[in-house]
Amino acid sequence: MDGVIANLLNMSLREGNVQKGKPDLVAEDQPSGATWKPLVFRVDETTPDVVQSVLLERGWDKFDNREQDVEDWNLYWRTSSFRRAEHVNMKPWQRLNHHPGTSKLTRKDCLGKLLKHMKRTHGSPLYEFIPSTFVMPNDYCKFVAEYFKEKQALGAKPGFWICKPAELSRGRGIVIFSDIKDLTFDDTYIVQKYICNPLLVGRYKCDLRIYVCVTSFKPLTIYIYQEGLVRFATEKFDLSNLRNSYAHLINSSINKSGASYRKIKEVVGCGCKWTLRRLFFYLRSQDMDDLCLWQQIQHMVILTVLAIAPSVPFATNCFELFGFDILIDDNLKPWLLEVNYSPALSLDCSTDVSVKRKLIHDTIELIYLRGLRNERKEHGDHAHGNPSVPLADSDKGLGDTCSRLPCGSLLQFTSGTLNKDKPAIKKAVKIHAENKPAAQPREMMNRKDVLLSTREPPKTKPQFKGRPTAPTTFTPCVSLLQSPAHKTSASLRDTSDSSQVPHPQAGNFVLIFPFNEATFGASRNGLNVKRIIQVLQKRMNKQHSQVAEKKTQR
Repeated sequence: MDGVIANLLNMSLREGNVQKGKPDLVAEDQPSGATWKPLVFRVDETTPDVVQSVLLERGWDKFDNREQDVEDWNLYWRTSSFRRAEHVNMKPWQRLNHHPGTSKLTRKDCLGKLLKHMKRTHGSPLYEFIPSTFVMPNDYCKFVAEYFKEKQALGAKPGFWICKPAELSRGRGIVIFSDIKDLTFDDTYIVQKYICNPLLVGRYKCDLRIYVCVTSFKPLTIYIYQEGLVRFATEKFDLSNLRNSYAHLINSSINKSGASYRKIKEVVGCGCKWTLRRLFFYLRSQDMDDLCLWQQIQHMVILTVLAIAPSVPFATNCFELFGFDILIDDNLKPWLLEVNYSPALSLDCSTDVSVKRKLIHDTIELIYLRGLRNERKEHGDHAHGNPSVPLADSDKGLGDTCSRLPCGSLLQFTSGTLNKDKPAIKKAVKIHAENKPAAQPREMMNRKDVLLSTREPPKTKPQFKGRPTAPTTFTPCVSLLQSPAHKTSASLRDTSDSSQVPHPQAGNFVLIFPFNEATFGASRNGLNVKRIIQVLQKRMNKQHSQVAEKKTQR
């Protein structure tokens, strides 16, 4: 009880200090100008090493229950889900890395059922991004009927199917078959149409791991990560040998043990991973429309999350990082394979290191940036001549420009292309210099500096090479994340203000939902899925028309 009282006293003091523009105090009995007290993260035996490493690098302290109060932590990150009671008992300064009720999106059988329901409710064309799916044993009779129907249509040509355990991961228990006699299952499995025309890079099959962070389900707020992983099979694709896992399964846990893993493979090179940026550059070099592909992937993500969003219970101060596994076929159509809960964050190669370490850094930026914006609103943003910015009424509203470009172009945001000659941008870049000592992480910078850097936005928005200028409804896509240094910080509170426009970008995370005024309104006072899908359909139709027009001009 004493700890809770102290926390509330500290929070009151800090709020007063913020309004006066003074630095935070560690505790009420410490003098002004005291050093910042680091944020504290909590872990268990399942917490990935890279998460702990990044947080320590940023200057956080690791929670020690022998020396600290049970509530004396700011972020609890673990692989497994949290109990409902843990969400209910959350304190205002705490965050959890899982949202209640999201795991059903990541079970293969539940995902199949959810998307089938959305397909029936909102129309087939929108949800044609998942292969025909049957849940065994319940759908066995339906599958048999479909199997023989296809067999009759194909005649002598074989059809191909893939059978996966509903709950297993890393390629375990998967069987690819053409003859129904080879189908066996002893638990809940899904059987799907096997995509037998995948996009091949140097004759090797691949899929994409796309990272998606949902910072809130009520109101729904979705960010997509502009970097990711491309995972390759290590032997050449061959439908005549369905038992060769190294040719048909692209799971890294399988392929890194293959004989060809360390060999230099045609186009792919050594190993079995590329960055997403590298794949997009490759597609562009082959005169493929990477922009259209990236747009389709964003639509797929939004439509998939919409399938679960209405049923997710309300919870504050938590977020969910998903891993979407997407296969691209030779027509450049994306297919959703599965959604991963707690996507793997092990560092098995240099590509993993470059992608996943930055991913964790940017996730921390994203979840605390939202708190800073809420706090700025609470403490008089309007008083400093910086009113909240409204969304546009058209499809060029929030997130549209930032999220409509292919991944390779989007990544230029963080590759030094900012116009650093402008005073406000100079200040932001200085704050975020990558060579800051660990004692001064982004979460521990002086609040006075932050407020000064955000009170006077540049008269013209920062320009980015090779991109159109952002619409005037956007705030500059420069992260100004600086939260004070301990659990009493107001910036760690999630006010769940449904009227607040989400920030368009944090690091390599870019907002993809809501993407304009209509979707913003349809997701703020309850979730109007029907209205959102209507707006999304209109947007997709417009983009398809633009693509068709582009092709006719070639």
